[in-house]
Amino acid sequence: MARINRLLAPLLALLTAAPLTAAPACRDIAHEGRAYTLCTLDAAVDDIRLFHSNGGKVIGSFARLEDMLAAEGLELTFAMNAGMYHDDRSPVGLYLEEGRQTAPLVTNPGPGNFGLVPNGVFCLMDRSAAVVETLTYDANPPACRYASQSGPMLVLDGALHPRFLRDSTSRHFRNGVGVEADGRTIHFVISDEPVTFWEFGTLFRDGLGTPNALYFDGSVSRLFAPEVGRHDTGFPLGPLVGAVKPKG
Repeated sequence: MARINRLLAPLLALLTAAPLTAAPACRDIAHEGRAYTLCTLDAAVDDIRLFHSNGGKVIGSFARLEDMLAAEGLELTFAMNAGMYHDDRSPVGLYLEEGRQTAPLVTNPGPGNFGLVPNGVFCLMDRSAAVVETLTYDANPPACRYASQSGPMLVLDGALHPRFLRDSTSRHFRNGVGVEADGRTIHFVISDEPVTFWEFGTLFRDGLGTPNALYFDGSVSRLFAPEVGRHDTGFPLGPLVGAVKPKG
């Protein structure tokens, strides 16, 4: 038995040193008669990152991101646009990549969906994740390796954004992210038809049970999910969130 333990020790050390990367669980779902695509990832297992630029040039599309990762021996398994951006495709709010901040946190209310406070920050830490309201983030920033600010919050501490209206008629394609209370289960969702903020928020609150969820964007919303045959093209994008694994 002692000899077997000695033989197994190097393998066990390898397995505990680096988490295995699982395939994202992507599927079509429905909530209150509306169609969505959901991709669920595990921050403690999956290698999830944010991407914006490479060599000083904005990546801007899933195809370019795939090419960049392939040159590094990596494969893209999931991706989605992950925040709003200016005309030059620079992030509107806070943006961190590998701990390096390239755009500052915006704490003031402003025009458009981003400025519809409370807004928030999607934060990827070491084997965990969070959606944090902006002023809470500002008061006590978590140790994010990657972070992207967007808005509005869809769900905040289990409640819908106070400005959402049940009888709203403003419908758009929308995408966003919610993190479960365990701090590791991340739900990325894109609507497959135009929905209101109320409908989108209730999906995260009631359908997925995420205590906090964040809106990423509307008409530019795009998804890369080979598991369900999605490789969306369209508008040039700004910040991207993606999961990677070693190629092959």
